[in-house]
Parts: sequence; structure tokens; C-alpha cells
Amino acid sequence: MALVTPMLPDGEIDWQRFGDHIEWQIKEGTKAIVPVGTTGESATVSVAEHCSLVRTAVEAADGKVPVIAGTGANSTSEAIELTLAAKNSGADACLLVTPYYNKPTQDGLFQHFEAIGKAVELPQLLYNVPSRTGCDLLPETVARLSDMEFVIGIKEATGDLERAKAIRNLSDISIYSGDDATSCDLMLQGAMGTISVTANVAPAKLALMTEAALSGDVELAKKVDKELAGLHENLFLESNPIPVKWALYHMGKIDSGIRLPMTRFSSGHHEMLLRSMVQAGVVE
Repeated sequence: MALVTPMLPDGEIDWQRFGDHIEWQIKEGTKAIVPVGTTGESATVSVAEHCSLVRTAVEAADGKVPVIAGTGANSTSEAIELTLAAKNSGADACLLVTPYYNKPTQDGLFQHFEAIGKAVELPQLLYNVPSRTGCDLLPETVARLSDMEFVIGIKEATGDLERAKAIRNLSDISIYSGDDATSCDLMLQGAMGTISVTANVAPAKLALMTEAALSGDVELAKKVDKELAGLHENLFLESNPIPVKWALYHMGKIDSGIRLPMTRFSSGHHEMLLRSMVQAGVVE
């Protein structure tokens, strides 16, 4: 699951709550954690904080679940630096988002991931989320990268089920969902799991849905996913992680902090998200 980074009201990282959140996730059935991705506000933490968050996550997980460290950057040299730090901290793998803003070509993307893999011996999960990066890692490029031993899978967050089929037609790379709204269907079609935002708020139910989908229990997977459908939608009423941090604050799991340019969740959306939380059974 994609971890939030708890913060105090002044925006400083709340290290105690970060560790507590990881321990709760593991207790509730989460099978792997991803610190310092988009949901973890990787764009607003310093390099030193980034490395400390990965190291703290490894310590908190204590070998009970894999730690897949977010180490992507729009500079290849910075991504190598973050990936090396993650390896030295004991992370099990890294999650590498496509370089954002500078819009590389497909060959540029290939060379970016290749360079990181050659520089650091740490398993890579590619991460494609063009709605946020302005950059789309196409199936043909995924297939080229899948031939490299350090590439172990892709987090596919387009929300397009046909995209996953296109990737499967070209390679046997393991696909993981990065879109909560379509994750159940994607797993029922053969994806290996989901890196979920919803899991921050409803870890036990998300774990149950995932286990059902991966085992082929369509009825149970669909039933649980229906209970989570409101969260899947309303946790994105504003840019992630604004709504999910508000939900966790409302649940008493974290404090209210978030860093600019992200702002606190607009009051006009509170009731809608709260209804989704009640529907999912995470609050009464």
C-alpha cells in the first residue's frame, strides 16, 4: 500500500505516527508498504527526509512485510541517489515513477530506468501515472524494460484495463494496480496486486478484497470492493493525498499537517467523504 507521511500542524514530519501507521497496516493485513511515493508527499520532502522516511519504514516493518521505497525523480542522477540510499537502508525494492515535467521520449524513459538498474542492484517496480507526470510509459517500452533482470513489475495507474492487456500481450511482466477504482477488476484479470491509497483508511477490507481477487473468489472480491467503492472515488475529490490525510485525521490516526502547495481538504467535501467512510465501515 502507498503510505501517507503523517505531519504535525506546522508541516514537520510526525515520526511517531509514521511508525504507528506502519504497525497498524501490518496488523490489519497489508502485505507490503510503499513509503515516499505520491501519497507520501515525495515531491515536498527534502532528500534527507526522504532517506530518513525509507530507513524508518524499514525499521518499523522489521522484516514482517517488504518495503518498496519510492525513489523516482525527474533527474536520473537524483533517482540513482535515492535508490542507492534505499538499498543501503535495507529496502527490498524500489518504485520508480516516470520522470515528470520534462516529458522524455520513450527512448529517454528506457535509458532512464536502464541507468538506474545498472547503477544500483535493487529490484525495480516501474510506475506509470501519466495523469500526474505528463509522461506515458507505453507498452512497447515496458516490454523492452521487462527483459532486464532488475525490473520485477509495473505499477500501472492509468485506470485503463485495456492498457494492462496490451502490456500482457507484449511481455510477461508482473502488473500491479495503481488505481483503486479499477484494482479489483485488474486483479481478476491477472494483475498480481494493488498499491493502494484506500488501504491507508481501510487496510483490513482492502486486504480481504485483494486476497479474494487473487484467489479467484469473484463474488467476495466484488462484494468487498463495492463497500469500498465510495472511498475509491472520494479519496480523490481533491489531489491525493489531501483527502486521505483528512480521513486519517478524522479517524484519529494522524495529525492534520500537510505541506504546501498541498492544502487541507475543503470543508465542502467533508460530508461526501465521511459518507464513504461510514459505508466502508471505518467510522460509525
